[in-house]
Amino acid sequence: MRVTGGELRGLVLRSPKGSGTRPMSDRLKLALFSMLAARDQPRGRVLDLYAGTGALGIEALSRGAERADFVEQSAAACAVIRENLARAGLSEVAAVHRMSVRSFLSRPPEAPYDLVLADPPYADPEIASVVEMAGERGFLSPGGVLVLGHTSRREFGERLGQLRLTKKRCHGDSCVSFYELVEE
Repeated sequence: MRVTGGELRGLVLRSPKGSGTRPMSDRLKLALFSMLAARDQPRGRVLDLYAGTGALGIEALSRGAERADFVEQSAAACAVIRENLARAGLSEVAAVHRMSVRSFLSRPPEAPYDLVLADPPYADPEIASVVEMAGERGFLSPGGVLVLGHTSRREFGERLGQLRLTKKRCHGDSCVSFYELVEE
């Protein structure tokens, strides 16, 4: 697995041992960041939920984001994220939070994020409610975007709480759905 673009393009990232982490494919990651570039993203603050290897947040930093927070429950995965950040020279502009995504989103954010990346386990039954929580608790800035990685076999609504689906792309069984705050 590599960083696919930006200043760190080509940097090889480590993965935790075992099958507990399913990194997004390079093909889908390239498509995702091409779609984000059309929206002048990534920029500002980035939140990488279910961070796994940290690949999505590191990609965002490589492509211009200023700061990233990584949320991951697994101690082994957090150690790999820290190692990947150190290898990339990004430790000073990143923080790794070892906790569940729901616990992290239960706290008030320091400031809203311009980009929220969520690539949860495909079988997680709480995905929709967690995405809604991110929108309702002030984690997404006005004009920001939340990107949800998911299987093509799972449909999510046009609205998830205060978030509205604006775009969806699939490559094989893997999809990314883009959500923005609804302006009311």
